[in-house]
Amino acid sequence: MSQKIYFLTTEIIPFAEVSPVAEFSTKIPLMLQENGHDIRTIIPKYGFISERKYILREVIRLREIPFEFAGEDKIASAKSAFIPKTRVQVYFLEDDHWFKPLTNLLYKAKNGRILSDNGERYGYFAKAVLSTLPHLFWSPDIFICNGWQSAFVPGMFKQHFEGLNEFYESIKTVMVIHDLNEYCKMERSDFVRADISIHSSLKGTVLNVYDVAAFEADAIIIMDKPSEKNSTKLLKRSAFKANKKKVTILTYNDDELPDYSSVAVKIDKVIAKLST
Repeated sequence: MSQKIYFLTTEIIPFAEVSPVAEFSTKIPLMLQENGHDIRTIIPKYGFISERKYILREVIRLREIPFEFAGEDKIASAKSAFIPKTRVQVYFLEDDHWFKPLTNLLYKAKNGRILSDNGERYGYFAKAVLSTLPHLFWSPDIFICNGWQSAFVPGMFKQHFEGLNEFYESIKTVMVIHDLNEYCKMERSDFVRADISIHSSLKGTVLNVYDVAAFEADAIIIMDKPSEKNSTKLLKRSAFKANKKKVTILTYNDDELPDYSSVAVKIDKVIAKLST
């Protein structure tokens, strides 16, 4: 069954490539599109992305999108292009403060330290992306929230957007987990600033962004590799024990030629279940 899918990510080849998330975000949308789905993707518009080289186009209806974040009125805009040699549409979310100044390291400084404002940056990203729907004149059936960078979306959608108007009805959120690492740790204040509810069972000033999202996502896909069993670690966590019924574990080879076609088929099955 064909679905409308909004694929939220922060890396797509050739625009931005820092981690394996980039290849996943390039191959999987294309394969889902080939399976008959109407899929659109969105990433931040980093300053190093050449608008001329990749033919980024102005979209009048995506200029100056108003929304509120952390108690302040904000405005974001977006341009459009395609993944080269495909018909997979990519929106590039612009913001001079949060995205334009970033280097191609994206999530850390040149000294190797993780950027201290990642939590606020990707909370902002979630709110801005969700605010685009009325301006796209398009309502997805599924949000695929790819990686920790998009894990603010399930909670923010449930709390602030679900059922708001005709553009936010009957949308399901799928959280895809690639790694359980230091980037997943966020200050509790980042969730408070983004006005995202935190389940009462989650304690402490530093929280795992996946733990928070597990209570709000409609489906959770954990990517396992032979070299790293993320599911083994995650399913020991209280948040995942409480939401185990939502979890699907996808195992794929992590050699030079990952079998993304089989991954896309399995993701398709998760999507199909949500639509029944």
